[in-house]
Amino acid sequence: MSAFVWIAVVSLAAWVWLLLCQGFFWRTDVRLPPGGEPERWPSVCVVVPARDEAAVLPDSLPSLLAQDYPGRAEVFLVDDGSTDGTGELARELARRCGGLPLTVTSPGEPPAGWTGKLWAVRHGIGLARAREPEYLLLTDADIAHAPDSLRALVAAAGAGGFDVVSQMARLRVESLWERLVVPAFVYFFAQLYPFRRIARRGSRTAAAAGGCVLVRAGTVERARIPEAIRHAVIDDVALARAVKGGGGHIWLGLADRVDSVRPYPRLHDLWRMVSRSAYAQLRHNPLVLLGTVLGLALVYLVPPLALLAGLVARDAVTAAAGGLAWLVMTGTYAPMLRYYRQPLWPAPLLPFTAFLYLLMTVDSAVQHYRGRGAAWKGRTYARPDAVTEEG
Repeated sequence: MSAFVWIAVVSLAAWVWLLLCQGFFWRTDVRLPPGGEPERWPSVCVVVPARDEAAVLPDSLPSLLAQDYPGRAEVFLVDDGSTDGTGELARELARRCGGLPLTVTSPGEPPAGWTGKLWAVRHGIGLARAREPEYLLLTDADIAHAPDSLRALVAAAGAGGFDVVSQMARLRVESLWERLVVPAFVYFFAQLYPFRRIARRGSRTAAAAGGCVLVRAGTVERARIPEAIRHAVIDDVALARAVKGGGGHIWLGLADRVDSVRPYPRLHDLWRMVSRSAYAQLRHNPLVLLGTVLGLALVYLVPPLALLAGLVARDAVTAAAGGLAWLVMTGTYAPMLRYYRQPLWPAPLLPFTAFLYLLMTVDSAVQHYRGRGAAWKGRTYARPDAVTEEG
């Protein structure tokens, strides 16, 4: 057997393993567990870090203020140095829409050693402590919540005994590039952090989705959040690791009625979203980068190439191995497309989308070595110990 035949067979074996042994990551039925009505609804403070979010606030903030929550709840929007009138717009929306009490505040520029978002979160949590809440909801400024979102989160946390309950908000999928790239983003995330393993006690897998994180206030104190993760650029995963590392019980799943309203209409917009922090996810390690590139090529690029090469060379083994691997890949991606209410035509194109992600990751490393580091909303984070941020 030629070397390429072996590579095709190894790629097929990798897909069989991913299908059966990676926490059934491809299934999309991990949704918010139901919870009963508690005798007394605990108090909640909602912390919303916001930097230059005037474009999305009209579609997101009113949904938070309109939460139908039986207990005491209050919203703290932390205007993180915005230059587009985010803070004033938030106050105007609160005056116009009513609903939950809203406090708008600003923390000033972050000191050395802090990412801007986490400095804003720290400021919001500090203000919330004066209300002595039992839970904190950390949510991004581009996230729109259904009216019963907060009620469902708190009920699920209480019924399951979770310290953290997080939902992966459904991202916007309207433009052609969003259809190609966005569902794959969530698919790859679930492949790295299988949701079923996250909720399993004793499992080392830990992750959260920064757009919607409900956490017990006592857990925040014990895990020293956000001080313990102040360098993090991917703050949601860092938060989950800090909580789980301290013995906390966490849950993460896909959302049904929590949506991101942030548009990414062009490939350039999506490219920036991924490449700004992809190399930080690899801990700025060239060997990990090399392994990631080779792994993406083996798992996602080899199957269609093997099928094509096998057909041209009339090599049945190579063609069969490549075709079967591509078929398994396509089949595991289809549930994510259905979750996003999309047609299935992008499923066979996953190798192309994976190639785009490979290029984005390499570009992230190039930007790092050019001294630009992870960047978001005018700030650059070049620390070697940074880990990523979403939103």
